[in-house]
Amino acid sequence: MIDTANEFRKLPSVEKVLSSEMMKHYQDIYSHDLIVSVVRQRIEAAKTTIKFGKPAPSVEEIMADVSMQLSVLGRPGLRRVINATGVILHTNLGRAPMSDETVAAMEMAARGYNNLEFDLEAGIRGSRQSLIEPLLCRLTGAEAGLVVNNNAAAVLLGLSAVAKRKEVIVSRGQAVSIGGGFRIPDVMRQSGAKLVEVGTTNITGIADYEQAITPQTVGLLRVHSSNFKVVGFASEVAIEEIAALAKKHDILAFDDLGSGCFMDTAQFGLASEPMVQRSIASGAGLIFFSGDKLLGGPQAGIIIGRKTLIDKLKKHPLARAARIDKIRLAGLAATLIHYLKNEAMTKIPIWQMISMQVSDIEVRAKAWAAATGEIARVIDGESMVGGGSLPGGTLLTKLLAIGEDGKQKGSGLAQRLTVKLRKLETPVIGRISGNLLLLDPRTVLPEEDEQLIQILKTAVST
Repeated sequence: MIDTANEFRKLPSVEKVLSSEMMKHYQDIYSHDLIVSVVRQRIEAAKTTIKFGKPAPSVEEIMADVSMQLSVLGRPGLRRVINATGVILHTNLGRAPMSDETVAAMEMAARGYNNLEFDLEAGIRGSRQSLIEPLLCRLTGAEAGLVVNNNAAAVLLGLSAVAKRKEVIVSRGQAVSIGGGFRIPDVMRQSGAKLVEVGTTNITGIADYEQAITPQTVGLLRVHSSNFKVVGFASEVAIEEIAALAKKHDILAFDDLGSGCFMDTAQFGLASEPMVQRSIASGAGLIFFSGDKLLGGPQAGIIIGRKTLIDKLKKHPLARAARIDKIRLAGLAATLIHYLKNEAMTKIPIWQMISMQVSDIEVRAKAWAAATGEIARVIDGESMVGGGSLPGGTLLTKLLAIGEDGKQKGSGLAQRLTVKLRKLETPVIGRISGNLLLLDPRTVLPEEDEQLIQILKTAVST
């Protein structure tokens, strides 16, 4: 049993900590008030632990903790990592890496002034949407387009502007919930639209939609199940049929594509992801998709469709609340230009990764293995597209495997190395399978290879 009163007396005063040599370094970096606040919080935390029967920390321990907290405060929380997981669109790691041209455009927009809302020809105020809308229309064949903060905002804006207090029919199997709590029923409720579910979880036919249409129905909504897949006895209605039925009854067809793909994924041995151009060709009135998934650009919510509807969305109060900023607008435009120039495969990183040949991946994996030593070998594996795109779709790859055989009881080498790599100045993120740490070259940018090889050499040698 410790003497609580004595332990309290051991705690240093705020002034004593502040006057230490260690703290003088931070007084030139942070404000006095901030340092005092951190010191007081640490001393108060020590008092709490003493009340629960723990001994008082030493003055050195308190100063070390304060120093660590101040150091963390001065370091940006968002850091570059090397993605060796094999998941191309890794939501937790920032989704799509962007092309050099896209990054350059975003840096230009960030560094100085620009014509964000200034018409250079007329010399009067302009619209930021006019900088991106022509590109969207040219690429997709849409009459008009609008860009907001993200796809959730795009769907909310679209339904709020044209479906408030009206019925929108959705297949029961498409009233989905995706990452981050985005739930179609909740979004529709927030928009003021009334959700009418039809069909069953696995089977919905065109007759289900038609039988549910009433005078209060404003449209039919197709939602792409971007992060899950129903297999077996299942079917759903194509957007062409939905659009045709909507036209027959003089109502709207909405298409929430989620990922937003401009290229045919079947050419890479993947399932066919719904393409934006096909949705426009079907006659859908409003189409919603993301900018940072299969498009390969910055975060954005893109809406394309009929001009009369898009004009209505532009005037809605939510359009300003959810509008895109100058930096991402510049990046999105640069990304779209890659598609216009037919250079997406060679310039946009995610398409470089998707189209990468297994033979090229194997060469890189073998170079990594040679640098790592005898605890590493190259094995067959699979990469994933991820990011709410092509659920279940995989690509053959070659993996660097470090550790003991999965059938044996290992000593935890893979787990220890995983933690070590994660705590580096430039963290390396892989994946664990059994007793093996697996690193996939497909999702590591080629210019990162040399740095990764040096990291592996150092990590395994220590």
